[in-house]
Amino acid sequence: MATFTSSLPDDLLERLTKEAKKLSLPKNKLLENALRLYLEHLKRVEYIQSFKRAAGDEDSLALAEEGMADYFKQLEEHEAR
Repeated sequence: MATFTSSLPDDLLERLTKEAKKLSLPKNKLLENALRLYLEHLKRVEYIQSFKRAAGDEDSLALAEEGMADYFKQLEEHEAR
């Protein structure tokens, strides 16, 4: 595991200290957990934005509709067995 050193504003460090005590966690573990959650949030936001961009792209929509038609056909064939 690598070591990382950073500076925080005093008010944020005070909040971190209080929350870490409340949760009985070392500050570095609380920061680690918070950073993991935040990075996952950023990934979700990026994913949502990509879908919004694709929704406005006619080629992407046509490709998706074609794929859904093929999928529906496969379901019908599977049910017919």
